[in-house]
Amino acid sequence: MEASPAIESDLIYGLEARPPFIESIFVALQHVFACFVGIITPGLIICGALEVPPADTTFILSMSLVVSGIATFIQAKRFGPIGSGLLSIQGTSFAFLAPIIAAGIAFKESGGTATDSLGLIFGLCFFGAIIEIIISRFLHLAGRIITPLVTGVVVTLIGLTLIRVGITSMGGGVPALNNGTFGSWNYLGVAFLVLAVIVALNSLNSSFLRMSSVVIGLAVGYLVSIPLGLVDFSNLSQLPLLTVPVPFKYGFKFDFGAFIPFAFLYVITAIESIGDLTATSVISGEPIKGPVYFRRLKGGVLGDGINSMIAASLNTFPNTTFSQNNGVIQLTGVGSRYVGYFISVIFVILGFFPIIAGVFQALPQPVLGGATIIMFGTVAVAGLKILSTVNLTKRNSIILAVSLSMGLGVTFVPEILNASPALVKNIFSSGISTGGITALVLNMIMPGRE
Repeated sequence: MEASPAIESDLIYGLEARPPFIESIFVALQHVFACFVGIITPGLIICGALEVPPADTTFILSMSLVVSGIATFIQAKRFGPIGSGLLSIQGTSFAFLAPIIAAGIAFKESGGTATDSLGLIFGLCFFGAIIEIIISRFLHLAGRIITPLVTGVVVTLIGLTLIRVGITSMGGGVPALNNGTFGSWNYLGVAFLVLAVIVALNSLNSSFLRMSSVVIGLAVGYLVSIPLGLVDFSNLSQLPLLTVPVPFKYGFKFDFGAFIPFAFLYVITAIESIGDLTATSVISGEPIKGPVYFRRLKGGVLGDGINSMIAASLNTFPNTTFSQNNGVIQLTGVGSRYVGYFISVIFVILGFFPIIAGVFQALPQPVLGGATIIMFGTVAVAGLKILSTVNLTKRNSIILAVSLSMGLGVTFVPEILNASPALVKNIFSSGISTGGITALVLNMIMPGRE
């Protein structure tokens, strides 16, 4: 297969560069800030829906951070065929929320407890990961259908669909939506202050300030939020001092009927991971065609599957590549995979010491929104960079138009799936999944493919 040149990049430190220790710490912290809330939020939602006791919830959230650290190290370091060798952050996947909650509720309705249902959930997650592992071994055969057109659509949709999350955070987040304060001037003022700081620092010639822009912006927003009463430290006193991993703490169960949606979603997760890994390759100035690219895809998706098995073993939910870190790479100009080692250590420490994670967790939503809105936008721009390498013939333009329309359509109007079977909802509720599958299918069946 013919190799392609890397897309032009303005990175300060490339993939194999080793930034100085202090700079690596600064960049690593920005990745942690960008991904932390995304890592713990799925666990919070699932445990809340299943009414898991507070002590078990705290344990599961801590394990989410520990596993993210382990999984990120595996991806960045690359062990033989396992891992992408990119600065690819792993975290808890949102895609599995619906089937996990459905399986847990069904188990409870059959007479089980919330804690016992966790054993079934982690068993389903463990065996489902095998599907993603198998898929990873055949990605090299997909070169004719996983083209820059398909991956460009997926990466663009990753950024565009996440913007909704960023703008919601800017307005105060879901709690503000529920209590009627959404979009207040306090929230918007703090969010735009963070955004302005990040943009201003990225406009300077100083590479250090550029690399530190997100951390500085978040720190400024955090400090300003304290006198405004937006920071709540009340939960810190209730957290344990230390959390230690206990493999299979909740047992290990399996149910084939509940397993089917998990199996489908691991296929979807593999497609989304291909998009994330392609975006990371683009932003890192690495090839998005040829043997090196497909070796990274295979290793990254294999790492996804193995990391999800590790997650289930350590009592937390499936892991996947995170797209948030691509925005941080773009903003900081650091694509070095060695920064991933620092990120891994920080996540593990946060998991072992819940009090530290609690301080991060107190970060107000508007502060986070001011930073993530620009990060998610830069991911969409990375997708546009990929699409700019595609010859937009009439055929390719139709595929692009239909895929983006379908992906953004289910994002803006999720109610379109209300009358659909649960399995269809699970597969197509994500705009990334819908757009990616649409692009993949059309690229296979439409005549005129080059």
